[in-house]
Amino acid sequence: MKTLNELYSSLSAERRYEVWFVRLGLADGSGAWWFRYLLMNPGRSGCASDPRGLPVQVWATWFPREGKPQSFIQGFSLEALDLSARKQDPFRFRIGSNEIGEGSCRGALEVNGHAISWDLRYGSTFRVTLSNKGWIGFSRTPHSDAVFSGRIILDGRIFEGNPLGIGVQGHNCGYRHRNFWTWTHAHFRRPGTNPSTLEALVYEMPFGLVFRKAVLWHEGKEHEFRKLHEIRRDPDGFRWNFHCSTKDGLRLEGAIDGAGPSVHRVPYVKTDCTGSFEVANNSLARAVLRLERRGRPVETLETSTGAVLEMVGRR
Repeated sequence: MKTLNELYSSLSAERRYEVWFVRLGLADGSGAWWFRYLLMNPGRSGCASDPRGLPVQVWATWFPREGKPQSFIQGFSLEALDLSARKQDPFRFRIGSNEIGEGSCRGALEVNGHAISWDLRYGSTFRVTLSNKGWIGFSRTPHSDAVFSGRIILDGRIFEGNPLGIGVQGHNCGYRHRNFWTWTHAHFRRPGTNPSTLEALVYEMPFGLVFRKAVLWHEGKEHEFRKLHEIRRDPDGFRWNFHCSTKDGLRLEGAIDGAGPSVHRVPYVKTDCTGSFEVANNSLARAVLRLERRGRPVETLETSTGAVLEMVGRR
């Protein structure tokens, strides 16, 4: 069975981004990490007019439980990239000391006087393609209920464990970034049984259309929600509330709360090289799900640090 990490972009593509990322919430609740391996406009060597527009980039962001997030971003030339071929399995992205594969990632960056390194392994039981719109782009989740082990070092501070934490490993690609989107992933630990995850995505499409979808992995079963209705989308307060239901009668209400000092706002370079736009992300968000099923009591899933919420643009 092929994985969902396989390279899509041709290295001759002049306008396209492709990114593999990891969101890891530490098991002790002290914070979360976000690692990002980016390929952008390889056919034109990125965006040469923008110092942040190198064609290969590695990002690391630390979200402390108390305090403001810190980002470390380093760019590289395309010539140094060791990349598996399109549709090749297993997948490999390697640049210097930085690498991501099917079940592991590592890195070493020195940025603005800070030194960060990581060596992580992860596995999961569920994967899903959330969105696949051909040349427009896709959103894939090779590891939805990921459990991580390994070590991260930031300026001499060591984060280490087996398990080290929980989270998600994702893979996105597109001709351009969307003008607006809202995305969340929540990982719910459930003592004595397998974890549950929720992933939901809403974004702008051509011709005035809007993509809406949520997928719940619960009790070993996938539940797909095509009709997602937003109750509140608050980019300023950084909260998202929605409800959705399946054909077989499962109703879900979701409340994602990303308010607080962990909201991180970072510029993304546009693939047409005309500038940048702001992406807001909180990888230490809170989530509450309310599940209603025929003939069963209402069930509530909650996490205080196991969710990530991301928003771009206004509608």
